[in-house]
Amino acid sequence: MRLVVNEPVERTDRPYARRWWALLVLCLSLLIIVMANTALTVAAPDMTRDLGLSSADLQWVIDGYTVPYAALMLLLGAIGDKYSRRGALVLGLLVFGGGAVFGYLAGSAATVIAARAVMGLGAALIMPATLSLLAATFPRAERAKAITLWTATAGLAIAAGPVVAGALLRNHGWASTFLINVPVAAVALVAALVLVPPSKAGHHDRIDYVGGLLSVLWTGALVYMIIQGPHFGWDVKAITAAAVAGAGLVAFVLWELRHPRPLLDVRRFAHRRFAGANLAVALFFLAVFGAFYYLTQHLQFVLGYDALATGVRMLPLAGAVFAGSALTGYLTPRVGMKWTVGAGMVGGTAALALLTRVDGSSAYGDFVLPLVVLGLAIGLALSPCTDAIMGSFPESELGVGGAVNDTSLELGGSLGIAILGSLLATSYSDRLSDATAGSRLPANALATAQDSVGAGYAVAQGIGDKARQLAAQAAHAGDPQQAAQLKAQAGQLAEGARQMKDAVGSAFADAVARTSLVGAIVLGVGTVAVALLLPRGTAPQPEPAEEEAQEPADSAVN
Repeated sequence: MRLVVNEPVERTDRPYARRWWALLVLCLSLLIIVMANTALTVAAPDMTRDLGLSSADLQWVIDGYTVPYAALMLLLGAIGDKYSRRGALVLGLLVFGGGAVFGYLAGSAATVIAARAVMGLGAALIMPATLSLLAATFPRAERAKAITLWTATAGLAIAAGPVVAGALLRNHGWASTFLINVPVAAVALVAALVLVPPSKAGHHDRIDYVGGLLSVLWTGALVYMIIQGPHFGWDVKAITAAAVAGAGLVAFVLWELRHPRPLLDVRRFAHRRFAGANLAVALFFLAVFGAFYYLTQHLQFVLGYDALATGVRMLPLAGAVFAGSALTGYLTPRVGMKWTVGAGMVGGTAALALLTRVDGSSAYGDFVLPLVVLGLAIGLALSPCTDAIMGSFPESELGVGGAVNDTSLELGGSLGIAILGSLLATSYSDRLSDATAGSRLPANALATAQDSVGAGYAVAQGIGDKARQLAAQAAHAGDPQQAAQLKAQAGQLAEGARQMKDAVGSAFADAVARTSLVGAIVLGVGTVAVALLLPRGTAPQPEPAEEEAQEPADSAVN
């Protein structure tokens, strides 16, 4: 037996014997590119301190990954279809690993942002390749089960990122969260050559590069606008990005409608199952990424858990994703995706509604039920949607299908962090301003505290440190009158620190509740829209024009 698998999966007359091992490789590749984002949220405070990052620097360290990742997936998915899906996966792992090394060695904001952008490019190659290789390798009868495991891996990665980062940060610096990706990427790369069969479209015309460039333009501009506007204000940059995104989208749609072999046939969105599945994915990840963004902050800052403890306490979400995925594997063939997706979206709405009960006295136990319900909802809703999206594409466009699914996911996640994150920041600032009105604390300290919950606790900590210094001076003062004055000042500052800490925690908890309410309303309205779009039925129906194109691929795989 050859060490490297060279026989294309399309040429075999029976299912690939090691397809479940191949799925493990694809899931491992997915795991590291999702964890690259969630782990960074835990490492961000150490990185900010060591590199002296401004809030704008930190935002672009996080989102420097997102822009190329979202913008390039569609074009790179099409290139993988034409030339080699496994080749795209291997190249993506090389680029991703190289970017991780670059990030480990980085010593400034600019170099870290550049490293994250390189990793985003690698992720844009990897993500659609994992889904297209999955669809090409598994016969249709097993594909839904394989996609369920793929989706469960994404849910695991969301929760596992903070756990891994927290464990590393206990004994190592923030750079270790970059370096840990390198051996994992190397293992996945070797395993891809050994276990994943090569695959590409049996027939594929010349790539629509004009459509591809237009997709890069409008998607990249849209993601940039989503990041820039809510976080930094609607300045010339954000407004220009919005105009470019709108014009680019119109140009893309018009071009694709007229092109004989478009990169993406936008007419697919007229089909209810396809449109409903994409809308569900986008809305769900809007809620999931938004909730994850503020829940990790609440656990770290308000409840005082360190990075590792925070990650461990997010694990009920991952376990519930697996349970939900097992349920959807059983339910979808029996009741249809309309009901499982609907149940998942209702569950997600309920999870966010439960978070509206959060207040300053809430303990970790108050978050367990929402995390479990949200995890079950993810497992129920996302696997059928991904299966429906992939089932809408012929064999020659599996990479494009994977890119469409992943772009919906990424756009939803970016919107969730931008919209819900912006609302969270505004609500927190307003609530803290009201709570500290009339306070004797310095105006500059109050203004700093309103920037973020982390800044608020840092201000409270600083006031407390000053109180302890004055108390120590009072204890060693030789003059009783001076000692009494210092002691009184220390007491006032200690009380101010306590009040500031209580006000920050209460303000952030109130902001979490308000933001969760908005998220629940958005997801609830989206649930109704998706229910109206999704037709009844237990399996995705290929478009008539695609059936002929799909039959050879199915017969080859089966």
